[in-house]
Amino acid sequence: MKQMHDSFLVQTMSLLLIPLAQLFALYVLFFGQYGPGGGFVAGVIWAISMILTFLVFGLRSPQGRMVAKVLHGDGVGLIIFVGVGGLCLIGGGEFLNYADLEIPGLDAPARRYMGILLAQIGVAADVAVTGISIVISLAYHDTEQEYHV
Repeated sequence: MKQMHDSFLVQTMSLLLIPLAQLFALYVLFFGQYGPGGGFVAGVIWAISMILTFLVFGLRSPQGRMVAKVLHGDGVGLIIFVGVGGLCLIGGGEFLNYADLEIPGLDAPARRYMGILLAQIGVAADVAVTGISIVISLAYHDTEQEYHV
């Protein structure tokens, strides 16, 4: 089983860097449509911060348990993404044509913004869970131990 890293310096720096990386992932997610970024990049940054948590603190620590709980959200991102596309279809338009997204009280530009943001949240969630899942499955591939917390 992966144990906590023995270096105090690595643990302390990780406690500082992990929240900053997650905050940057949120920034990239919410402002990605204005420049390079978006759901995929935000999901990768979020996954890297969770992988760093797993590598430094292990899965048995309180921080590591959060990483293990994220794995239970597999498929949520896909449901969000397809749900937004389905709502566009229900509104009478094409799949992911955000102008046809039926949100009461919002004009067309606001509906487009909300549609893009919701779709990118779904992409980010799916990318993050997939990245974490790959790393944890590779970490426990050759051992007979399970990663159950």
